Amino acid sequence: MTTTPPLTSAVPDLLYDSTHDQLRDSLRGLLTENCTTADLLEAAETRHQADTSLWDSIAGKLGLAGLLIPTEFGGDGATTREVAVVMEELGRAVAPVPYLASSVLATTALVDCARAGSTDAVSVLERLAAARLTATLVVQSTRAPHSNFPASVRATPGPAPAFVALSGTVTSVLAAHCANVLVVPATLSGVPVLALVDPAYSVRITPRTSMDTTRPVATVDFDNARAVVLSTGRTAVRAMNNALRTGTAMLAAEQVGLLEWTLETACSYLTVRHQFGRPIGSYQALRHRAAQMWIALGQARATSQYAAAALATDSPDADVAASLAKAHCTSLSLHAIEDCLQMHGGVGFTWEHPIHLRLKRAFAAQLTLGSPDHHLLLLGDLLDIPAPEAVGGHRITPAQEYTL
Repeated sequence: MTTTPPLTSAVPDLLYDSTHDQLRDSLRGLLTENCTTADLLEAAETRHQADTSLWDSIAGKLGLAGLLIPTEFGGDGATTREVAVVMEELGRAVAPVPYLASSVLATTALVDCARAGSTDAVSVLERLAAARLTATLVVQSTRAPHSNFPASVRATPGPAPAFVALSGTVTSVLAAHCANVLVVPATLSGVPVLALVDPAYSVRITPRTSMDTTRPVATVDFDNARAVVLSTGRTAVRAMNNALRTGTAMLAAEQVGLLEWTLETACSYLTVRHQFGRPIGSYQALRHRAAQMWIALGQARATSQYAAAALATDSPDADVAASLAKAHCTSLSLHAIEDCLQMHGGVGFTWEHPIHLRLKRAFAAQLTLGSPDHHLLLLGDLLDIPAPEAVGGHRITPAQEYTL
C-alpha cells in the first residue's frame, strides 16, 4: 500500500490578518476625509498637479512611504502583502499620489542597489522612508517586466568613476513632475547602468496629457545631466526588472480596490434607483451583472493576493504570479466599471460622475507596465507554452529579457 508524499512547499496564506485590517482602516479613514470626489474633480481641473497635502499625510503621517524599505535602510521592513493593501485602498479612492512610482518602482530598484553595496542608494532610501523625498523610476509607463533594458538614455564617463553624464529623452514617465530624485536606467558604452539624478540640474520635465488625470505622466529630457552610478551590468538589469515586476503585481492590487468600489457603487444604485415603480435591482438581468461583479472581485483578490505573497516570499512563481495578476485584474476591473456605468444609465455618462474617474484609471492601467495581451504572451514564454501565430504567419512575442 502506497501513501501520498507530503507537500514539499508551503501554500501561502492569502487571507488578510489583523495588521492588514488595521492598515486598511487607517488609510481608508484618511482617504475618506481627504480624497473626496470633489477633491478629485478639482485635481482633474488643475492637471499635472499632485495633491501634496494628501501625499504628505500618506507618506509622513501614516508612514507608508517606507513599507518596502528594509529596517537596516531606515524603513519598516514590511512586504508586498502590506503594500498590496495600501494599493487596494489607493485604487479604491483613485488617490492622486505618486505611491506606485515612488514607494514601489523607485524604492524597489534602490533597495536592490543598496543591497549590492551602493551607499548613495542607502542615503536616498533613508530619506524616502522619512518622507523627505519623492522618487520615480525613469522608464516609459508602458514598460513591462522582462523587456529589453532601455537604451533611450546614454551615459558618458564623468570626472570620476562614480559619476556619469546623461543625455536622452524618456516619454510617459510616472510622477516625474513631483519627484525630487530620478532613478534612471541608461547605457554606458553598451553596458546597462542605473544612475541617480537630481532633476534640478540639466533636466527638463514636460507634463503631458494623460487619460488618467489622477496619475500624471511627463517627458523627461537629459542634457548632459550629472548622475551618480548606483549599479551596473547584471545588477542594474535585475534591479530594474524586479522593480517592474513588483510594480506590475501592485498595480493588480490597485485594480482590486477599483473593483471593490465598483461593486459597492453598483449595488447601492440598484437599490435606490426605481423604474416603473420598482427598484431596478429587482430586474434579473441587472442582478446577474452584479453577481458577476462579485465573482470577478473574488477572483481578482485571490490572484492579486497570490502575486503579493509570491513576491513577499521570493517564490519561484513570482514572475508568473505577477504577470497573471496584471493580465487578469486589469481586464476584470475595466469590464466591471463599464458595466457599472451602464447600470447608472444617463447619469453615469456625465463626466462629473465618479465612475468616470475610475474608468479612466482602469483604462490607463490596461497599458501601464504592460498590456494584458503582453503579459499573457509573457506567461506563454515563462511557462513554455507556444504563442499563437499571428495573421500572416508571424509569431507574436514580448520583448526578450536583456542579457549581457
